[in-house]
Parts: sequence; C-alpha cells; structure tokens
Amino acid sequence: MNILLVCSGNTCRSPLAAAILSDKLSHTDDFADTVVQSAGTGAWDGTPASEGSYLVALERGLDLSSHRARMLTADQVQAADLILTMSSAHTRRVAELGGEQKVFTLTDYVGNPDGRRDVRDPMGGDVAGYRETATLLDSLLDLAIERMRAERRK
Repeated sequence: MNILLVCSGNTCRSPLAAAILSDKLSHTDDFADTVVQSAGTGAWDGTPASEGSYLVALERGLDLSSHRARMLTADQVQAADLILTMSSAHTRRVAELGGEQKVFTLTDYVGNPDGRRDVRDPMGGDVAGYRETATLLDSLLDLAIERMRAERRK
C-alpha cells in the first residue's frame, strides 16, 4: 500500500504526519508493505522541514533532518493507493490531478471526531502550535490506522 499525505508547502503538517504514521506502522506486522510519503500543493522542491516540525519530531523520537519538500504531481497521485490531505483545498487539488476516488481530508477519513474539517497549519507560529498539531495528527492517524485495518479485513 502506498499512502500519500498532502499539505501546502510540505514543510510542516504532511512531513510530520508522514513521520508519525511511518513510525506507527513500523510497529505492526499488518502494514509491513506500506510506503508513506508526503507532498505539497505549493511546495518549493528541496526545502527542508520547518524548524517547528523538526523540533517537535525530535521530541517524539522522529527524524525529519533528511526531509525535503516535494511539489505534488500527477504521477504521485497516480501511484498512491490512499491520499490523506490536511484541508479541503488540498483535496480539491488532488482531485484535479486525477485522485478523486482515493483522496480524503484526514479528518473526513476518520469520521470528523471533533467536528474539524482541516488540520490547522502551524507555519509561522510558536513551537506550542506545532506540538498541538502533532498531538492532533497523532490521534487522527491512530483512527486512520483503525480504518485501514478494517478495510483490509473486508
């Protein structure tokens, strides 16, 4: 399975979500074949992870030092089995690139547990905002894994 996480610049939310999800899946045998990647709808190719995401990842034992932003492409959309976005605007862009049958906002994919539509972008804020985003992503990704497990059993 190939999972693609998408945000705007691919320096904050989606790389952090990809690192969290990859770590979670590495601790389970039923997703051993899963590849997790990230991209951005407005990314500048080659940009490193934001300082806030980098620091929060380190606090969680995750390493974003080698992350480099990638602009979302039709090829990435085509190669993905599941695409989870941070906002409805990102979902629309994925659909424009041919991914309408396999794209969801992360919150929609897990049933909108707290009524949120989007995962707020912490860019430009303090590290506390990045921690809040990471905590939200952590809980949403736990729910996403539960759904993926259930769908694999069908």
